[in-house]
Amino acid sequence: MSELQAGEGAQVLKAPRIDARPQRFRDLLIVFAAFVVLTLLPTIFGSKQLLDFVIRCAAYGLFATSLNLLVGYTGMISFGHGMFFGLGAYGFGLMMQKTGVSIPVAFVATLAITFIVAAVIGAICVRLKEIYFAFVTLAFQMLIHSTILSWQSLTGGDQGLRGGIPRPPFLGIDLSHPLHLYIASCALLVIGLLLMRQIAQSPFGYTLRMIRDNPTRASFIGINVWRAKLTIFVLAALFASVGGMIMALFVSGAYPEFAYWTISGEGIFINMLGGVTTFLGPMVGTVLLLILNDTVTRLTEYHGIVLGIVILFFAIGLRKGLMDFVVEWFAQRREGANG
Repeated sequence: MSELQAGEGAQVLKAPRIDARPQRFRDLLIVFAAFVVLTLLPTIFGSKQLLDFVIRCAAYGLFATSLNLLVGYTGMISFGHGMFFGLGAYGFGLMMQKTGVSIPVAFVATLAITFIVAAVIGAICVRLKEIYFAFVTLAFQMLIHSTILSWQSLTGGDQGLRGGIPRPPFLGIDLSHPLHLYIASCALLVIGLLLMRQIAQSPFGYTLRMIRDNPTRASFIGINVWRAKLTIFVLAALFASVGGMIMALFVSGAYPEFAYWTISGEGIFINMLGGVTTFLGPMVGTVLLLILNDTVTRLTEYHGIVLGIVILFFAIGLRKGLMDFVVEWFAQRREGANG
């Protein structure tokens, strides 16, 4: 083979390089536009109920989207992801009550604690497959919940953290003011979603998809499956912890329900409602669930029955989340128009 032929062959075999900068720039523009819209909502509507609703959406939206990094992108169904939501709420609340540090310091320290706990638990859980992984994560969540209930001198037991969470001003921000808390929650939401979007669209994100679809093949081509699963497990825990901190600030406390198994169940339900194949599916599911909860609890005391019917509709009727259904419908319409 001549040098020219060898060079041509190398050019053919060379993989194309994809420039991700336009996608990142578009994501930044979308995030900036979303943040501007959210900050303008109080001036347009001026409703305290709307502010409270958006703050709750920020807390649960970060939690549900982080869960989808495990469920939708990696194929790891966790029944205990709510433990990190509760850990964020209690860690931040205790840090502010017991140490008197500033809010940014407590925020970073809580993330550090979550990182250590998630790394230890994840190192055990991610070695397991499918249903065993799901139930061992649930077991760890129940262990943390039981610790919260039994360690009354620190956590307040079944009464939760009482006395409020101190909110000393920092950098001109006063989180005791509802509007400041609202803007801070919106900022954490859009930043968290942007970071998770970058993770999902990165080469690491596509590695997770490969592990989800065929972990054996991924291992054969040299991917360290255990390390990749542990990494995304810890990252998802950190984002869930941020959601817990937002909720702790919102209610000015922390309660055992934040770490109970039902929180993880709500996360799974949110992903079922919104869909797991689209990035914004969990956010849509969060909005739907909170609207359902707020509406149904006002109209009837049998809200559990109504939510059960909604679950059956999505599970048996649509067989997919709302965003999954919408994306698939538009794809079919596009194919029909082109055909």
